[in-house]
Amino acid sequence: MTATTEAAVLIELGRPLELMTLELPALKPGQLLVDVAWSGVCFSQLNEARGRRGPDRFLPHTLGHEGAGTVVAVGEGVTKVNPGDRVVLTWIKGKGADVPGCVYGSAIGPVNSGAISTFMRRTVTCENRVVAIPKDVPLREAALLGCAVPTGGGIVRNTAKVKAGDSVAVFGVGGIGLSAVMMAALSGASPVIAVDIVADKLEQARRLGATHTINAAETNPLEAIASLTGGAGVTLAIEAAGRPQVMEDAFKAVSKGGGLCVLAGNVAAGERIGIDPFDLIVGRRLLGSWGGDTVPDRDIPDYAAMMTSGRLRAAELITHEYPLSGINAALDDLEGRRVGRALIDMARAG
Repeated sequence: MTATTEAAVLIELGRPLELMTLELPALKPGQLLVDVAWSGVCFSQLNEARGRRGPDRFLPHTLGHEGAGTVVAVGEGVTKVNPGDRVVLTWIKGKGADVPGCVYGSAIGPVNSGAISTFMRRTVTCENRVVAIPKDVPLREAALLGCAVPTGGGIVRNTAKVKAGDSVAVFGVGGIGLSAVMMAALSGASPVIAVDIVADKLEQARRLGATHTINAAETNPLEAIASLTGGAGVTLAIEAAGRPQVMEDAFKAVSKGGGLCVLAGNVAAGERIGIDPFDLIVGRRLLGSWGGDTVPDRDIPDYAAMMTSGRLRAAELITHEYPLSGINAALDDLEGRRVGRALIDMARAG
């Protein structure tokens, strides 16, 4: 009997994902099969499903790029992990074989999959998209180590190298933004300012270490940040909202003479931001972030250890859980900015 998996598949851009039974392909060298326990739901996946990244030549295909689970089988040449190992699944490339993807069989024909897909109960991935974690790390929280924590936390630790006394403003406190808030607080930054338009998310940011919150629906964030910093602006601003106007505001919020703005949000294809070149001349800096400059095999075990010690409270990032059948509701709630970090629980019926 052919081995199968249930997956949420993008058939057509802008349409709901469809749950389908897929036939698992034979493992190629460098690939492995993982029993997915939990998957994160991220804005980049939402934009892809909604067609905001432009034409998609790989349809139909699977989605999901952050999760955690248990290795079921490994292909030829895989030495990094073994069957039975618990792993974080991440889109950020680490050590090991890099196999571009695979094709699953289905009732509608071939279904494409990239090197990592996590909106499915069992997934074929490759060696460089997994990192083994100790058995005492809960898989539920470990799923966040695939994208949210390494991106938000990595911007603070790796990209900006925040130290005690630095001032940080985070624009957009979803999963990535909240991770940045938490890591900034752990790094000794002060003030740590959270900016959003959802009161519940701002309260969550307070619990995770924000010293100040700004509801941008009620208050001009640039004026508020100027007031909190004596007009100087912040050492670091992180944009994690995925809105062009917010990106522009985050850049304007940093100090002259070395202030850094890092963009982490995903905007739709074709959207642009505008900046005044003079802001660069006076020493404001602007960078993009590719996964928080994370080195998965170095950083993810470190984050896992911080979780088990209680320093990194990843469980508090999670605001909503859904069964795999609720994937479209999860995407809708993410688009409506009603969630912090949403997870898909593969063991949950529904």
